[in-house]
Amino acid sequence: MTQPHEFDPQLLSEVAALPAMPGVYRYFDAEGGVLYVGKARNLKKRVTSYFQKNHGGTRIGLMVTRIVRMETTVVRSEAEALLLENNLIKTLHPRFNILFRDDKSYPYLKLTAAQIPDKTAQATAKGAAQLPATAFPRMAYYRGAIEKKHHYFGPYPSAWAVKESILLLQKVFRLRTCEDTVFNNRTRPCLLYQIKRCTAPCVGHISAEQYALDTANAQRFLRGQTQDIVTDLERKMQHHAELLEFEQAAELRNQIAALSNILHQQSMEIGGDKDVDILAVKVHGGKACVNLAMVRGGRHLGDRPYFPSHVQDATDIAALDVELPEGAAEVSTETTAETTTEAITEAAPPTDLKPVKVKAPKSVESLILEAFIAQHYIDVLVPPTLVCCAPVDKDLIRALSAQTGVRISAVHQPREQRRIWLEMAQKNADLQLARLLAEQGSQQARTRALAEALELPTDKLDLLRIECFDISHTSGEATQASCVVFHDHKMQSAEYRRYNIDGITPGDDYAAMRQVLLRRYTKLAEAARNNEAKLPDLVLIDGGKGQVSMAREVFEELGLDLGLIAGVEKGEGRKVGLEELVFADGRDKVYLGRDSAALMLIAQIRDEAHRFAITGMRARRAKVRVGGSKLEDIAGIGPKKRANLLQRFGGIRGVTSASAEDIATVEGISKELSEEIYRALH
Repeated sequence: MTQPHEFDPQLLSEVAALPAMPGVYRYFDAEGGVLYVGKARNLKKRVTSYFQKNHGGTRIGLMVTRIVRMETTVVRSEAEALLLENNLIKTLHPRFNILFRDDKSYPYLKLTAAQIPDKTAQATAKGAAQLPATAFPRMAYYRGAIEKKHHYFGPYPSAWAVKESILLLQKVFRLRTCEDTVFNNRTRPCLLYQIKRCTAPCVGHISAEQYALDTANAQRFLRGQTQDIVTDLERKMQHHAELLEFEQAAELRNQIAALSNILHQQSMEIGGDKDVDILAVKVHGGKACVNLAMVRGGRHLGDRPYFPSHVQDATDIAALDVELPEGAAEVSTETTAETTTEAITEAAPPTDLKPVKVKAPKSVESLILEAFIAQHYIDVLVPPTLVCCAPVDKDLIRALSAQTGVRISAVHQPREQRRIWLEMAQKNADLQLARLLAEQGSQQARTRALAEALELPTDKLDLLRIECFDISHTSGEATQASCVVFHDHKMQSAEYRRYNIDGITPGDDYAAMRQVLLRRYTKLAEAARNNEAKLPDLVLIDGGKGQVSMAREVFEELGLDLGLIAGVEKGEGRKVGLEELVFADGRDKVYLGRDSAALMLIAQIRDEAHRFAITGMRARRAKVRVGGSKLEDIAGIGPKKRANLLQRFGGIRGVTSASAEDIATVEGISKELSEEIYRALH
């Protein structure tokens, strides 16, 4: 029988002193790492259960034996505890919590707000009669913070979904998509007007009043009010026909036809719901996938998969966190079915029910769904309906409703159109998880094949670390070196590094390689000797004998093992699949074979190093050629503001030709700074 673990008496005294109030607790290990973050309606009861029971060799027991310190935060309600818990999970990345990557980069469709100038401003405008761009709302693809003065529709699951919606709006309502600076400098209509995708407000081919009506209809279309739009357009068309205004009637007829065609194409997608998120979960092989499908304005816009980490470790412990209500030993977790027979969890006030059933443990799917909903929707707009493949906690939905001010319902036994959507999402979750498992299995096989081919350790393949270097320049201009990192069976983009190479003869790749290796490994070698850092298991050089010889000199100078270095030498005719490995320690060349899994991994890493180097070099070269350094010399202009300026005006020439007023419209640029930029460039 497993003996109970001995805890620090001070820790046990802290547990005994906890209040019987709602709150959040955090467990830490001896190194200060966060093990687990949990919530409780009764901190004392919840936390005490960890230290009074013998959990044996389970994952819970493994975690409990590593607890050396605890922190708690008391809150006013369980809803606050739930939100705080998930904020801390996203911030601290605890080892034993289900964790979703913090991805809030959803795109939106943005409609700018119309700003009609007063008559005095209009009189001084260009042409004395032409309104400025701000008077005509612009639709655009958008990512970033939301401003209240503009209109945003979404979020959309992908950039493609936004661009497809913009294309539909161009066909039907013909709203502009051009930048304000382009609009204000047009003297004749652009190509979009010629192909009937814009009404050319830039040159006065449509009044502000009519454009405003088109904008309002576009907003109604995005909200799903399509039938109302068709009815209004038909009524206006009939009115113009009665007045013998056949040209205006024909325009409305064409607009109705375009809208009807779109509605016919999407007839399979439109249901009774306007805004719904569909959540499906698939768990297999220790991995999980949550597939999020989005319906906006009655249209199914697509889906996006999410793959949580720590699933195996977290589900056992999360199940332990399921608590009973105060004063009740048994209670049912079954959700009542309404007359539609859809099982719904709503943010409604709790009712006093008599305990009737033993509380059933939550399924893994429910635990993963609850973790996703809590972490995902904290900072993202929540639709009024969530269609789920498993029941979720009523307190979670209640907390989200309190946070957003919107009554939210979670349906887990849908019917009719909702059921079709859920089946689609479930199928996609199955496919995405199967793809992930296949890719991971293939990648792990490649890692093992490479380790065996080069006689590297195979007992801990997850820890095998490979760094690869490449040099890129254009005839010696803007030389850059890249270092990409591979470990844990995948490329680690967060650890990539670029190095600007200076002080060498332009085009001297050997000198560039020497410089980057010295800069990369001089400090790292010293730290490794003091056991403060770990050197890579393999250093790949994109090049043959010459590059490897230079790497050999650097490693000898630093006192590093030459066996770490391997050069990827092009084969005969530089054909892919004929590469050979050249070693710095005198070993013979190795040809792994065209179909070798090891060569596939080396090619993947080498190609990534080349891509990373060449994109950095092109950016640096473009910066030099367009004169971006002119902006760097202006006080108050940092990298972000410089990038915003160059992106808005298409380069330094566009910034130079812009007025101080136009420059001031760029995000982060004040009126005073815009005047300073204008003076500096002129």
